[in-house]
Amino acid sequence: MTDNTPIARPGAVAPLLSFVAGYVDTVGFIALFGLFTAHVTGNFVLIGASLVQPAHAGVLAKLLALPVFIAAVAMTTAFVRRRERRQRRSLTPVLWAQIVLLGGFLVAALLAAPIIHADAPGAVIAGLLGVAAMGVQNAASRLIFTSLSPTTVMTGNVTQVVIDSVDLLRGSNADNRAVTQARISKMWPPVLAFAVGAAAGAVLLMQVGIVCLLLPMLAIVLVSRLALAPEVRS
Repeated sequence: MTDNTPIARPGAVAPLLSFVAGYVDTVGFIALFGLFTAHVTGNFVLIGASLVQPAHAGVLAKLLALPVFIAAVAMTTAFVRRRERRQRRSLTPVLWAQIVLLGGFLVAALLAAPIIHADAPGAVIAGLLGVAAMGVQNAASRLIFTSLSPTTVMTGNVTQVVIDSVDLLRGSNADNRAVTQARISKMWPPVLAFAVGAAAGAVLLMQVGIVCLLLPMLAIVLVSRLALAPEVRS
């Protein structure tokens, strides 16, 4: 069984993964002084800002985020390709790898508490484990969840939804209209779920602390159950 097998329940899986990305990115940003875990290119902006505003903390973690992200994507890709050669699915082990890395993020943050400086060793380790976890999800979206819209960075999804909405308002022939409506229906739920995840991550971090990372871990467990059809799980 290879990863070309269709994803079961894509209407639930894509929003769940998007919720996780928005949630973890927001928790990392607040708890670790502006570190992006899912949207690592945002760290370049913050590094640039630190050059003229030294008050921006956490430059070390932001500098290390890209190579760690690349390593996570590379290792995930190598693992998936090896499984493909053996005609074996990668979905479940890849998702569990993400859960383990998020668990490492949680444990490292708890051990480093209270995190009062972004460049403290414990804070850096926690952040990079979060980056690695989301690197795995980014790779999985290109290698395993290829039939879904992107679940970690919403810029492309929002752009496409706006373009399609304008095309619908302008009018199009029946065939194009059906395709456009189907694409909007596929892309707007992940955008909404990402936004809900971001809000939930912020609120729960303030309410219960870093243990709020248990929620996205549980969400990924649910994804691992929903994404496989019963006959594949058996």
